[in-house]
Amino acid sequence: MLSTSNPQSGPARTTPPTLQDLLPIDDLGEIPTATPWCQRWRERRHSFRHTSAGGFNPRHYALEPLAVRTAKEFVLHHHYSGSFPSAKKTFGLFNTSDSEPQLSGVAVFGLSVGKAVLERALPDLEANVASLECSRFVLLDECPANAESWFLARCFDELLASNVRGVVSFADPVPRRTNTGELVAVGHVGTIYQASNAAYTGRATARTVKLLPDGTILHDRAAQKVRKQEQGHEYVEAKLMALGAPAPRAGCIPALWLRDALHAVGARNVRHRGPHRYVFRLGRNQRERERITLGYPELMPYPKRPDPCN
Repeated sequence: MLSTSNPQSGPARTTPPTLQDLLPIDDLGEIPTATPWCQRWRERRHSFRHTSAGGFNPRHYALEPLAVRTAKEFVLHHHYSGSFPSAKKTFGLFNTSDSEPQLSGVAVFGLSVGKAVLERALPDLEANVASLECSRFVLLDECPANAESWFLARCFDELLASNVRGVVSFADPVPRRTNTGELVAVGHVGTIYQASNAAYTGRATARTVKLLPDGTILHDRAAQKVRKQEQGHEYVEAKLMALGAPAPRAGCIPALWLRDALHAVGARNVRHRGPHRYVFRLGRNQRERERITLGYPELMPYPKRPDPCN
C-alpha cells in the first residue's frame, strides 16, 4: 500500500494501490487497454511488459511467412492452449537485432470449424477464402510493448495482398484451472484486438464445454473425431490416455470408449457464456473497409474484465 502523511492532519492517510503498483502478478488476466501493460508468453506461462520499459522499435523486427510446421512447434510450446488449429496463413515475427534472426512471435489465420461462423460475421465474403479466422496470436516475453499492434497490422497487409478481406477472432474470457488449482488460462477480453480498433460484435453462442483435469477443453470437434475415428483421433486418444484414461481395446465402440475415458480422467461440464467475437474488415482505405458488410451490429464499449473463474 502507498501512504502519505501530514504532521498537521494526524495519522498517515493510506491510498489504494493503482493497477501499476499491483503488476506483474501471476494470476491476473488481461489488463484494460487504458493501462500501459502488454501480455507476453513463454512456455505457456504469461507475464507482462510495461511500456516504460522500452517501446517497440520496428527497425529491429520483421514479418515473414512461416512454414506451418514451424508455426505449430512454436504455438504448441508457448501458447497456453497447448493446441494448434487448422492453418491457412501463418506468419512469424522475427527479432533481427542480432546477426541471426530469432522467431519471437507467431500469428495463425485459418479455417473456421464451421463456415457459418465466418458467413454470419462477414456475409459479403467467401468463408475460408476471402475471410479467415485468427486462431492463434502469441508473442514471447522478450518482445517490447506495442509489438503486437505492429505485428497484427503487418499480418493484415499480407492477408490483403492475397485477397483476404476479413478476419474474425475470438477471445475466451473464462479463466481455467487444473484439478489441482493451477491457473492455466487467465481469461482474455481481446485487448490486442481492441487496441487495433476491431469491431466488437458481442459474444458467440453460450454452451457447455468439457473441461479436462489439465485445464484444457475437449472441443466438440475433437470428440467427434474419436467417435467417428476421423483423421486426428489418435492425438485426442493419446491426450486422454496421458491424463489417465485406459487404452482403447480392440473392437471397442469408440463412442463408448470416449464416454468411459472422460469419466476415468475426471472431466467435468462447465457452462461457458461464449467467447468475445471481434471482426476486422481489411482494405486499402476506410472507404474500402466500410463497403464490407458486418453481419452483426457493432457494440460498445469494449469488454474490460474476464469472467469469474469456474
